[in-house]
Amino acid sequence: MSRIIAIANQKGGVGKTTSAVNLAAGLAAAPKKVLLVDLDPQGNATMASGVDKRELAHSITEVMLGECTLAQARVRSEEGYDLIPGNIDLTAAEIQLMDMPARESRLKQALDPVRGDYDFILIDCPPSLSLLTLNALAAADGIIVPMQCEYFALEGLSSLINTINALKQQLNPALEIDGIIRTMYDVRNNLGNAVSNELTQHFGDTVFRTLVPRNVRLAEAPSHGMSILRYDRSSRGALAYMGLAGEIIRRNSQKRMEKH
Repeated sequence: MSRIIAIANQKGGVGKTTSAVNLAAGLAAAPKKVLLVDLDPQGNATMASGVDKRELAHSITEVMLGECTLAQARVRSEEGYDLIPGNIDLTAAEIQLMDMPARESRLKQALDPVRGDYDFILIDCPPSLSLLTLNALAAADGIIVPMQCEYFALEGLSSLINTINALKQQLNPALEIDGIIRTMYDVRNNLGNAVSNELTQHFGDTVFRTLVPRNVRLAEAPSHGMSILRYDRSSRGALAYMGLAGEIIRRNSQKRMEKH
């Protein structure tokens, strides 16, 4: 059975899309069967996967509005994972969803028929607690939270955890935090090191051991429509995301063993 993971943080600019695309590529290289869903109206995960968001035959918008199936919108990336692309149409879709029955469960309903085709389904969420993010969290088994090691990030994390706890009661009792990724990490930054230590003290094993560094190659890769694994496999960023993919696979195997 696949694990559906929402990559979420209501704070923008923390490396959500970078993590979603590179984890999809890292897991696909493992090799695992992976589906990446771009639920952010900015469509950055779509572009970084080498798909032009301006020229989509179908997107996640039509899927959620019931105008096409998920299988019809699915495209294959050159990185070896499948993609459900997204673009600015999602903003209008969100308004239409407001009046629909079971509006928070539209994504979950769409994913159910293809769930058996994959080992991992990753959802790149918008940087806000919108109806789109609620759809992702209602569909997900777990959440991965990318965050920068800076003071305000800790505040954002505590409000995100409060939101998740509220959602568990109302919408998705099985939802859990799969892990916290420390992104854009600079070992020379004293504040970053202090926040990192506080995170591990506070959340223990929930924090992934892998640190994703500040890395120029990592920042360049999306503009070429590639993951870091394809753009520069020997870079520090690529090694970090391959390590992270390995951690996620191990944790997922452990969870399965504990359940049986």
